[in-house]
Parts: sequence; structure tokens; C-alpha cells
Amino acid sequence: MLRIFKSLVDGTMTTETEISDGCWISLINPTKEEIDLVSSKCHVDADDLRAPLDEEERSRLMPEDNYILILVDIPTVEDKDGKVGRYVTIPLGIILTDTAIITVCLEENEVLTCFTKGKVRGFYTFKKTRVILQILYRNATLFLQYLRAIDRKSEEIEAKLHISQKNQELIELLELEKSLVYFTTSLRSNEVVLEKMLRTEQVKKYADDEDLLEDVIIENKQAIEMANIYSGILSGMMDAFASVISNNLNIVMKLLATITIVLSIPTMIASFFGMNFVDVPLGNHPYGFAIITIGTCAVTGIVALICAKKKMF
Repeated sequence: MLRIFKSLVDGTMTTETEISDGCWISLINPTKEEIDLVSSKCHVDADDLRAPLDEEERSRLMPEDNYILILVDIPTVEDKDGKVGRYVTIPLGIILTDTAIITVCLEENEVLTCFTKGKVRGFYTFKKTRVILQILYRNATLFLQYLRAIDRKSEEIEAKLHISQKNQELIELLELEKSLVYFTTSLRSNEVVLEKMLRTEQVKKYADDEDLLEDVIIENKQAIEMANIYSGILSGMMDAFASVISNNLNIVMKLLATITIVLSIPTMIASFFGMNFVDVPLGNHPYGFAIITIGTCAVTGIVALICAKKKMF
């Protein structure tokens, strides 16, 4: 999908039909025809426009003769059966040309949506360097937002595990841990790109832009620290609950083994006195059955008491 936006002097965002100077070209999962059109109009290599459409593409900054390609990872959420699924990252390409800003992504995302809906103040498409930094700043803050959501979700799962320790909760924790691994890897790659932007003279930086870039780097570092902290907590939580579940299983097996030992005593006695011999003890006694029954219960009770004192129940 190809959309063209342009800011007016008063800050109003308008949708254009033609590519012009100072516009923002947004490509969301574009077709070959749309890529070819933007490539010919803006003099950008079509391969660079296709690069962000590869989910495995790494973050990087590539200065070319007449434009600069910036590739970063952005966070998104996979929908699973209509519910919020795993948190993952996808590439976002930002191309800075002499006349326009081009963004390329596989799908609609929250990073760009707030700009297209005009929710960001001071967003002017003709201030190209500022646009890039605003997008990167929004990306860093979105990482922080999703990290807090992951933390809240892990606390909810932890509360469930205290009540009902099932495999489903552990699987959900594993999904969150995988999300944190994706986030940590992507944030570190983005950090390299941001630091390279700081040293690249082709990206024109004014005084306010340098301050904004430093803010982006600080937010990105904070997101990395948060991801590492949450990952450590989540890993420790999974190990702890795995140990608890294993320990509970051992307790259940111990209880079942103790019950089996106690119940085997009356079974054994009944087997002895149930043998088909002539001279069975108490076989001819009028109260033989009652005596054997009472004796069996007494022996069973004594064994059960001993097991209870040894805390085997």
C-alpha cells in the first residue's frame, strides 16, 4: 500500500496523490509496481526498498550517493486466535532523499500509525532529519511500553501459578522469555545504528536534532536495561516454578508410596489367612474373624502412625 503525506506550514497533515518535495512516502507491504514507481520517482535502488520486507534483515545504516538507508527493528504483537500473542520485532526501513522521506514496512505498526493520524506535535514532513529522529524516538518509547506490558503479563501468570501450577502457565512464560530475547537483540542492533547516525555527517543535524538523537539513544539504552532485567527475572521465575512443580510431584509420589505401604499390610494378612490349609490359626475359633480383623486394623494403625511421625504423609 502506497500513501503520500505532506505537512502544511500550520502543521496540518494532508494526503497527497503525487510525490512532491517535502513529502513523506509510506509503503506498507508494497507491490512491485509501487516499489518501481517510488524507485523511479525518488531515484532509489529498488533492492533497498525491498530490504525491509525481509523479516530477517538486520539493522544497519547505509549511506548512498543521493540517499541514506536506515534499517531498524520495531516491536509488534502477533495476533493469535484473536488474542494478543507473542511480542516480536520486524524491520522498518527509513530512506532519506534530497526531496522526500520514505518508510517501508511489512505491516501496519504503532510506530508509524501515530504519525499518520497526526497525533504527534511538531511533526513536519519537510523537516526530514527531525522526522527520522521522531520516528526513532517513538520506536524506543514503544519498546519501553511493550516491555512494561510484558512485565505486567508475567506478574499475572505468576499469580496464576501460585494457585494452579499447570504447563500452560509455564508455556506462556516461555513465550514472554522468547519475546524478551527478540527485544534485547533488536535493541542492541538499533543502538549500533543510532551511534553510527551520531557519527555520520550525511545526516544533517541541527542543535535541537542532536538533543533529540541523544534522547533516542538514552531511551534505547533504558529499554535494553529493562529487557535484560525482565529477562533475568523471568528466567529465575521459570526455574523456581519448574522446581516447585517437580517438588510437588515428588511429594505426591511419596504420599502414594506411603499409602501403598500402609494398605499392603491388611492385604498381606488377609492373604495369609485366606490360604486353603486345614490348620489355619484361629480357623476354628468362634471369634477368629473378629480377632484377625481387629489385629489387622491395629497393625495397620501402628504402621500409619509411624509413617505420620516420620512425616511421610
